[in-house]
Amino acid sequence: MEYFVFIDVLWLVNFKLVETSQQSQSHFYPILTIIYNCSTNPNPFFSLKEATFLIGLRRRPSCNDTTYEQIQQWLISGLQSGIGSQVNTGYGRLITAGQKTQIDKFFQVEFSLEGQLIHGRQKFTQWNWKHDKQKWETRGQPDAEVRPVAFKSMLRYWFRALAQGVLLTSEVKRWEANLFGSINPQTRGWIAVQITNGKIVQPEARANFDGKKDPRGKQAGILTLSYSSEIPESSRDGARDLFINLTWLMFHLGGIGQGARRPCYSRQTRDRAPWWRGSRLTPKREDEFWKLPNTVQEFRPKFRQRLESFYRALDKLTGRTIDPRSLLTIGQVRPDTWHEAIDSNCRIVVCTGASNNQKPYALSVLHDPELQRGRDYDGDLCGKVRPRVKPSPVWVADLKNYQVVTVFGATQNPRQKYLQELRDRTTPQNYSQIFPLPNPK
Repeated sequence: MEYFVFIDVLWLVNFKLVETSQQSQSHFYPILTIIYNCSTNPNPFFSLKEATFLIGLRRRPSCNDTTYEQIQQWLISGLQSGIGSQVNTGYGRLITAGQKTQIDKFFQVEFSLEGQLIHGRQKFTQWNWKHDKQKWETRGQPDAEVRPVAFKSMLRYWFRALAQGVLLTSEVKRWEANLFGSINPQTRGWIAVQITNGKIVQPEARANFDGKKDPRGKQAGILTLSYSSEIPESSRDGARDLFINLTWLMFHLGGIGQGARRPCYSRQTRDRAPWWRGSRLTPKREDEFWKLPNTVQEFRPKFRQRLESFYRALDKLTGRTIDPRSLLTIGQVRPDTWHEAIDSNCRIVVCTGASNNQKPYALSVLHDPELQRGRDYDGDLCGKVRPRVKPSPVWVADLKNYQVVTVFGATQNPRQKYLQELRDRTTPQNYSQIFPLPNPK
């Protein structure tokens, strides 16, 4: 229509819609004015958080009252519905000032995140000469922010990894788009992910030598899952059951953000930052759903219960017959090649044992010199950044009394050897394979 334009903003904001006359038109230009034949650039507002926009809408002489009211309602509805690929995490959507946003929530959990925190942006820092690389670098200073998109991305990652083991790739892509949204094809997604009361409890340790004794960083908030307006009524129950179990699995398979694949551990004995690495995501609830048992052997049936409940929900949602004990094989596994899929080549174990350093047992074994390649960590086990980035095929989540270890491509060394070392260095009571699921007796 010639009367309005939609805006894509990076955060949930308030807005007021007012009618302006031609004489007062210039008054609204410094804020944000929607006027016929005016190309308003929203880029200056992209980094604003919880701002209030005053939006002007000016009639043309040929516009009658009925048309004006209709255009105004379209504009309000469009701004409230939002636009862009991250609408379901609160981005690109506006709400009317003074009105509460109605969400159709079905699950909520309070959480804390310790270690390497979720970041929203990088602040510019001065250039420094790096002698080892023989070049100038500016690393930037990360600014911690509790971002809902980080949780949505992690839920999406684990959904894809789990679904690839039981569904064809084309089916996984289709259901991933249905649930989380996609750009091509443009799909909004059935589930919205929001964070309330997000805050920085403890800033990250400073990157200079003075920060060596700083405590680990900590964030907290409340994760809320809700239905979007796109979800079919017939799919609500299946999607709810799937996401409740998927969220539980996410909390117990790894962390969030750049340190997600490793548990939080101290590097304060080193001579340079970072002083903390990894992340630990913890639910702040003690009801039966979230309460964890004390031992490895007691945890095994609890994890399998949640995993099987996820697969049952996926079966119900997709209408496909899913057998988690008859797993697919995604691609070929070689020492230097694997796929991040929880398929027939993947192993998940729970274990604990003695550590000869400040790291949890599973991480201590992973970083053991016997598993290194020369003087460096093995890139096909721990990941690497040069000459090209290769994420680690090993995820370690520390649950205090034990660790959950997910290994992709576990049927080939060096990953197979790592699992053997985990088993050999502890007692049978302190090591148990929890995936693949065993056949029923």
